[in-house]
Amino acid sequence: MVLVLTAISLIAGGTLAYINKVTQGPIAEINAKNLQDGIKKVILGSQPGDLKVEEPVEANGYTLYKTDKGTAVKAVTNGFGGPLEILVGFNEDGNILGYTILATVETPGLGVKADTWFQEGGKGNIIGRNPGEKELAVSKDGGDIDAITASTITSRAFLNAVNAAYQAFKGNTSDAASGASVQAGRV
Repeated sequence: MVLVLTAISLIAGGTLAYINKVTQGPIAEINAKNLQDGIKKVILGSQPGDLKVEEPVEANGYTLYKTDKGTAVKAVTNGFGGPLEILVGFNEDGNILGYTILATVETPGLGVKADTWFQEGGKGNIIGRNPGEKELAVSKDGGDIDAITASTITSRAFLNAVNAAYQAFKGNTSDAASGASVQAGRV
């Protein structure tokens, strides 16, 4: 019985290792393409065109992607369900051009609404705002942005990540300035 279980475990482990090795490359390619599409989306929005993206710069847990039309900043914060990874585009004045959520494990039907809630035309629109003029915060915290209904923790986490991304964009990567719990963003 022990030999049979050992053999089954070895076969299962070997199969999983092989599948992992086979899928690593395609997954990395998909992630790279999603990142490039995200940079284009947060800088250009729906406008057609191409971007010249410089080599990414890692700065205290943030990744900055400078382009010829703005800068995209990747930040990771902890939301209600776990890590929330966002990419925010800023113009040279620090105004938000756009954002996209790269990865989330927020509650389906609630926290995942952050993908559209804070977009232009959404109830919590942050597009065009400058976090340097006034830090972004939900109305429950004295701010002027409507939180996602029944998802205030996710809304706070998202806005903290945007504020932290702005601080990284401006060169001040102190997490204390935003209150965000930010982890390194890797490509």
